[in-house]
Amino acid sequence: MDQKEMHPETLLAQAGGAVDLSSGGVVPPIQPATTFLRGSDNEPLNPNNIYARDHSDTVRQAEAILTQLEGGASSLLFPSGMAAIAALFRTVPTGGRVIVQSGIYWGTTRWLRDFCTRRQIVMVEVDASDVAALESACVAGMAQIVWVETPSNPWLKIVDIAAASEVAKSCGAILAVDSTAASPVLSNPLSLGADIVMHSVTKVINGHSDVLGGVLIAKSGVDIWEDIAADRATAGAIMGPFEAWLLLRGMRTLPLRIERMCENAMRTAKFLDDHPQVDAVWYPGLSSHPSHDLAMRQMIGGQGFLISILVRGGREDALRVIGRLKLFHRATSLGGIESLVEHRHTIEPHTGIPENLLRLSLGTENANDLISDLTQALEQ
Repeated sequence: MDQKEMHPETLLAQAGGAVDLSSGGVVPPIQPATTFLRGSDNEPLNPNNIYARDHSDTVRQAEAILTQLEGGASSLLFPSGMAAIAALFRTVPTGGRVIVQSGIYWGTTRWLRDFCTRRQIVMVEVDASDVAALESACVAGMAQIVWVETPSNPWLKIVDIAAASEVAKSCGAILAVDSTAASPVLSNPLSLGADIVMHSVTKVINGHSDVLGGVLIAKSGVDIWEDIAADRATAGAIMGPFEAWLLLRGMRTLPLRIERMCENAMRTAKFLDDHPQVDAVWYPGLSSHPSHDLAMRQMIGGQGFLISILVRGGREDALRVIGRLKLFHRATSLGGIESLVEHRHTIEPHTGIPENLLRLSLGTENANDLISDLTQALEQ
């Protein structure tokens, strides 16, 4: 069967067809070598492998699967999500202009502000979930990149990717989408008009909290793609073979994990939405979410595994609740099989994030157990 005809579940379970032909093993091997042999004629024994900084069979296997999942033309893995973002924005010339969604992952915003200041790049921050506001930012001047994150972390805003694509074209920019909180199972931004999609594969794509990595996936014809690839090869922002192998292993269960996590998130969001100790629940799967209809169209199969809640009261009330939780791990990150909780104001107190906000990343546990844990934490 042609891999292009496979459903994502089949592609992932089969690891894109990767096996160990030398031993007959059904698990693809790891090749840790940093350099590769040449023959007596000084030609590489394998023309695809010369030096590990840019040549790894395991990395290429993972990239091929991610490319197919997103319906792209090519993928590049990096040692972290931030390394992938940095590689993209390093293509912006000194004195250029970029338009960046506000209220996104703080690590992205912090790095971009510093980078753009150093490179004299004009950085315009705008609520990209408001198409009119995004249009106004583009009308004000040409740009190289429009960067959006959907669903956004931790505000859980949804950006209309198709509309953002048209807006980006109007000011000469490419549209790049951080789709980490959706995953390729729920949303494919390239099919909606994006030029490049980014995932922190540290999160749900690997899903086991044991790999750090990022990926850029591009559609065909993106002018800066070769520049990004060349920069990765020469600057050395590579993923190691062991991390790539763990990523391959994690991806094989991605559809199953996502299905369970979305189910848990929906059940938990509905429970919290009716709880008297919760002032607000931000989750795109709820009909009360301002972009619920858009999320239902853009995220097929579920509206994600992230929930942000506003605990009734203030900072101390939120901290008391988070301190009582027994199943939710108090830890940064998201998308793992274990449920996590974080008080985001502790991490980014200067960004306007509400002091009583808790961000929940729903894992694959039994939903009844998670709801029981939240019940006892909220009601003590």
